[in-house]
Amino acid sequence: MDPVHDTRACFRALVDAMSRPGTVATAPTEPADHAVLSTLVDHEVTCFTPDETIRTALENEGRLTATEAEQASIVHAPTPGECPVSDLTRGSLKEPSDGATVVYCVDRLETSPTENAGTTLVVSGPGVPGRRRLAVDGFSANDARELADVQSTYPRGVDAVLTTERSIAAIPRSVALEVA
Repeated sequence: MDPVHDTRACFRALVDAMSRPGTVATAPTEPADHAVLSTLVDHEVTCFTPDETIRTALENEGRLTATEAEQASIVHAPTPGECPVSDLTRGSLKEPSDGATVVYCVDRLETSPTENAGTTLVVSGPGVPGRRRLAVDGFSANDARELADVQSTYPRGVDAVLTTERSIAAIPRSVALEVA
């Protein structure tokens, strides 16, 4: 990943996805979860990742401050069902920005859900005209309900970034999340 151009492009894709929840943006490099982590993680934030490849890359660049998932600012979840999102930090009423950002790896993201398209998420709130539907393969209905429960204490909560090989979608803590 080019530290200037690819990081800038990934940051723009993240901003686009966060400001328009439930839409899908394109990552500049593959895999998208590594691009997102390379963009968000620096020496000032704590990170948890079970992925040895990205952990080594961030350590070699002097950007990784590793910690357990429950204390981390950025949590990498290559297998969504194994990430205890209810145990992650949610910030406080005084500092809601202290809530974690979890980066999930999923199999597929679709903005026009079809039959057999996986779990269909419905988001509403800031940045969403009405309600927006997003189909996600590799993110179970139980994972989505757990995330919705964690986000129900706005402004406290967890920001979620869903990634495939080349796609990025976001579900910030400011939106209401339902499972269709």
